[in-house]
Amino acid sequence: MELRTLRYFVAVAEELHFGRAAARLHMSQPPLSRAIKQLETDVGAVLLLRSAAGVTLTPAGTALLAEARALLDQADRARARVATAAGAPTLTVGILGDGADPAANRLADAYRRQHPDVEVRVRDADLTDPTCGLRAGLVDVALTRGPFDETGLTVHELRADPVGAVLRADDPLAGRDRLALADLTGRRWFRFPDGTDPVWQAYWHGGEHREGPVVRAVQECLQAVLWNGTVGLMPLGHRPPGELVVVPLADMAPSPVVVAWKDTGPLVRSLGQLAMAAYRA
Repeated sequence: MELRTLRYFVAVAEELHFGRAAARLHMSQPPLSRAIKQLETDVGAVLLLRSAAGVTLTPAGTALLAEARALLDQADRARARVATAAGAPTLTVGILGDGADPAANRLADAYRRQHPDVEVRVRDADLTDPTCGLRAGLVDVALTRGPFDETGLTVHELRADPVGAVLRADDPLAGRDRLALADLTGRRWFRFPDGTDPVWQAYWHGGEHREGPVVRAVQECLQAVLWNGTVGLMPLGHRPPGELVVVPLADMAPSPVVVAWKDTGPLVRSLGQLAMAAYRA
């Protein structure tokens, strides 16, 4: 199994949609489909079930997803150590959330202009680690959102996004102009796995212990609402598929978009400064 193919598989497994995964990988859909079929041949098992309703993981696919994430994390650490030993100027940036954010695009352009010789490596993080791998040493700096446990980290707020409840369009509450958390009492929510940052969990679970399907990625959250009628929270700036709506929540504090790092250095400091300028523009 090639690392590139495993990255393709992880993208499809997290997006649960070949088109969205292809866009995330900056490639067309046909070669992505061929790569996944070849991977299934290589491992001797069906990994994904394709239907008109979408894509779902088989038990074999679920098992491979966990192993693939671990292998890719190990490969990222190996690359970082080799680059450090070679003295090559590199910066690994962890990103959580909307990679199409115009402010993030402005930051990328500004950093490239100021540091044309630096190789910037980007690591997509799932929702179980809001620090995007900072604590594990997988990234040098993170563009993410809070709140989360900031112990030992330097965190600067770039913007604060109001949030709302994600609902099916046919949900009885979907037509409301505004909701309160109390309106969602007794509903099943999508929730994060045990061991996820407790500050992060408390915020996105609305300050309550929730019951419902466990999710790791944004698309898994949306699919949990679509398939199960569960509810959850989402920044208002994000647009869900047409079958879903986001209703503003009156009693939820905004979610901050932040830049964070653990160990400072000139490349990290520069990105932090440029980020604050890009997100103010």
